[in-house]
Amino acid sequence: MTQVFSLPFQDRAAHPLAGVTVLQLIPDLEANATARAAIDIAAALGAAGARALVACAGGRMTGELQAKGGVFVPFPAHTKNPLAMALNTRRLAHLIAAESAGIVHVRSRALAWVAHGATRLTKTPLVTSFHSGCQGSNPIMMRYNSVLARGDAVLADSRFTADLAARLHAPAAGKIIVVHQGVDCRIFSPDTVTPARVQAVRRHWKVAPHEQIVLLAVQTSQASGHEILIEAARLLVASGLAGVKFILACDRKEGALDRAIDRAIAREGLQGIMYRTGHGDTPAAYLAASLVVVPAARAQDSSDAAVQAQAMGTPVIAAHAGAAPETVLAPPVAGDSSRTGFLIKPGDGAALAVAIANVLSLGASARGKLSSRARKHVETRFSTGQFCAGTLDAYVALRRGGEA
Repeated sequence: MTQVFSLPFQDRAAHPLAGVTVLQLIPDLEANATARAAIDIAAALGAAGARALVACAGGRMTGELQAKGGVFVPFPAHTKNPLAMALNTRRLAHLIAAESAGIVHVRSRALAWVAHGATRLTKTPLVTSFHSGCQGSNPIMMRYNSVLARGDAVLADSRFTADLAARLHAPAAGKIIVVHQGVDCRIFSPDTVTPARVQAVRRHWKVAPHEQIVLLAVQTSQASGHEILIEAARLLVASGLAGVKFILACDRKEGALDRAIDRAIAREGLQGIMYRTGHGDTPAAYLAASLVVVPAARAQDSSDAAVQAQAMGTPVIAAHAGAAPETVLAPPVAGDSSRTGFLIKPGDGAALAVAIANVLSLGASARGKLSSRARKHVETRFSTGQFCAGTLDAYVALRRGGEA
């Protein structure tokens, strides 16, 4: 699959954002999803003839931002001290005025309070990004998180998140636009991963050539769903399943939770069949896997894993919760002829075991059709190009003062 930035105007001078300065405000430019999104948007803005500023504390990806046409502006973005945030509000207002910023876009909560104050002072349109983790577990956190629903345009990463934002923050309902997070289909493409990379992953995981791999590739947390996979693996092994390895690909931090996972694996007698290992070469890991499981119902990185695995054409089994029915098309939400993966009841180890057994038994033809549909689904709805085009469309609509 090729990566295409589907901007609405080929002529840079004709684009509605040509000549406009857009200021993105993020915590830093370290290797994380927020920094990656800011760099992608900066590149798309440059392609449209706009000027893209990114104000943050800097980081390892600063060079990439500048190489792709963005302008790094040093800003003390990490502070959460109320007095420092008040000073930052004035500092940001001066920056907006000095750079003649036409739009400010912010993605983090503490910075959103700063941006909200500064844009009200300068009367500059504000775009905020709202994700499902902004719900809040108590009234204080809900109040703190609510700032991400106070933008003049609110970008939600899924229809599920949009409905959540509208329900929690009713005044935002008419300003919410769904813009799915993007995956770079130049990187996550089976055509770009050599057989040598796949073999290197399998050697690292100590998987024999004839063995199939069931992969859980999310950061370990209480909500990562590892305990559900352990239960499913126990049931499958007890029923006679053989020739399959269950890999938990995560950062090897060796914390209390990681040690608890290892004890649970040993308790179920799954040593040598299931084990934890590092992330490594993520695209090659997805291609090496026979299937990817995403049993967590809430973790944001689970959604990323489901999209990335589908981009690689690897079958996905996900918990039917949150935005999963948008990410993974499956009955009853979608017809079987449109299926791109499989959805199971959240928290049900037995259902996961049945789904794993069914996917591992798929014939070559059925698997090939599923893989093709999954790749097309990601390319048309979740690519970086679609993410950038949707975000820029929201900027244009906001500047025009119409409905986004």
